[in-house]
Amino acid sequence: MRTATVERNTKETQIKLTLNLDGTGLCSVENPIGFFDHMLNSFCKHGLFDLSGTLKGDLEVDQHHLIEDTGIVLGMCFAKALGDCAGIFRSASCLYPMDEALCRAAVDFGGRSFLVCNAELSGIPLVSIGQNGKEASFQTDCFEDFWQGFVSTARCNLHLDTLRGRSDHHKMEGLFKAAARAIREAVEIDARRKGAIPSTKGVIC
Repeated sequence: MRTATVERNTKETQIKLTLNLDGTGLCSVENPIGFFDHMLNSFCKHGLFDLSGTLKGDLEVDQHHLIEDTGIVLGMCFAKALGDCAGIFRSASCLYPMDEALCRAAVDFGGRSFLVCNAELSGIPLVSIGQNGKEASFQTDCFEDFWQGFVSTARCNLHLDTLRGRSDHHKMEGLFKAAARAIREAVEIDARRKGAIPSTKGVIC
């Protein structure tokens, strides 16, 4: 099985994740940020990835550290689980409708890290009620931080675009689902490739 466990501890965050690329969509991550937990669950469900672990960080400072560092660790898990990328499709894309929002993701696990993110978000935090009954929020400006962290260690190109939409919730969820579907297809084994490296160079670097 193509699995990986990565633990990363800093003065700001303590994160441990275990990823199974060939899972069934189960997400059991201890996540203190409600909307972010919803996004990771959607990512797993639509990518058919199994993900477990714990996320802890200095939320008294900001959500940025924990969200970006989670992207970094998740990207490390993908890179570790993929190894030399032998036999995979490598690239894929997905156009995903989320009610009034239409979202697109395109990814290439070609060894070069680059993010283009045109999510068209308002920058206004989403407000909700936490499990303790108190007001909670999600900093929408951290959405791009997560994906920047992800591509930096997963060694992939990722393009995320909101083609149209009104709700920030729908835009972000649609992009997470589009990314999940595109990444799922890109990392799947291509039977016709017969284990070869998907690059004219003969190596993904």
